[in-house]
Amino acid sequence: MSQDVQIIAGNPSMSKIFVDNSADGQWSGNVALDSISAQSIGILIPNSTLTYVQPQYAGGGMAWRLQNAQSLFVSSWGFGALAGQQSKQYLSRPVRVNPNDILTTFPVADAAPGSSAVLAWVTTSMATELFYLAASADGTDTQMLTAVNGQTIGDAFFNSTLQSISVQCQDGSILNNLSIVDNAGGVVMTVAGNGRGVTTASRSNYVNGECMGLQVPIGKGFKFQVNVTSA
Repeated sequence: MSQDVQIIAGNPSMSKIFVDNSADGQWSGNVALDSISAQSIGILIPNSTLTYVQPQYAGGGMAWRLQNAQSLFVSSWGFGALAGQQSKQYLSRPVRVNPNDILTTFPVADAAPGSSAVLAWVTTSMATELFYLAASADGTDTQMLTAVNGQTIGDAFFNSTLQSISVQCQDGSILNNLSIVDNAGGVVMTVAGNGRGVTTASRSNYVNGECMGLQVPIGKGFKFQVNVTSA
């Protein structure tokens, strides 16, 4: 399956619209191009500075990233909002567009009734990685794995320090909580979540839960879990 996505990216002086019909559940091939010239962001506006984005998807959920196509370095990332509900998403810091940069997207479709698709950006002292869960059964603590290679947080980030987590559940779903569990099954951290807004005036159109400024050591066998209730 695929869906139409759009990312408006700009600064106080200009903005451009990038679009794609992106395949669900993957990064590969999902490069958003300028709506007029069909060029990638690095070719269209090299060395420009981005201060905000307005990403949107057709239904379900979406993650996006600004990545160097040669070095694979990711300079900025985030989530999209349902079409018609997106507001300006100011970047945590301005980002200069490299001539080799591309905007890629990772949309997801709604899961089957009684479950939810879930995305999460996880940042540690080692790196930032997208985690993905195609279907989390309602009211069940379910482990999230890296979107690219299906690793647990303990395998992907062993011996690093967890710094932040941002979670997006599919449209209408509620994040009851997220948790970090150690290799003995002990709960290291639990944080409550919520729903997302449904108007452009809402502050939570993009995330169901966000934890910043964390200092949680990640050991071998650690798990990152979410507990979600679908609409």
